[in-house]
Amino acid sequence: MILFAWIGLLITIFGDIFRDHELSGWAKALWSLFLIVVPWLGTLVYLIARGPSMNRRARAQAQENVRDFDQYVRETAASTSTGTADELAKLAELRDRGAISTEDFERAKAKVLGQPVPAASMQRDEQTVPVTT
Repeated sequence: MILFAWIGLLITIFGDIFRDHELSGWAKALWSLFLIVVPWLGTLVYLIARGPSMNRRARAQAQENVRDFDQYVRETAASTSTGTADELAKLAELRDRGAISTEDFERAKAKVLGQPVPAASMQRDEQTVPVTT
């Protein structure tokens, strides 16, 4: 059990070493070499020397991830949501251009508003759809 915990800690330390932008390439290489050559001692020394800053970097990374995710959700929600007024305006434009009939407009408007479809348009649909048996 201790071996698995130590391996997990080593993975975390290596991730922290390569995530830290303040360390130079030489410092990263020396820390990595120290951890590989003398793993138990290297782990303890790293935790003592850089443990507190390790926590700050992990917290900053988590906050950045949350901020990026929130921004992504806002952008996605803004780009895909169309309001009822926008849909009604598009339907009215189609009706005014003659692309759809007044009955089609009324049916689509009722659907957008969540109202029951007018009975006259339902009867018209039933008449125009051939039934095959």
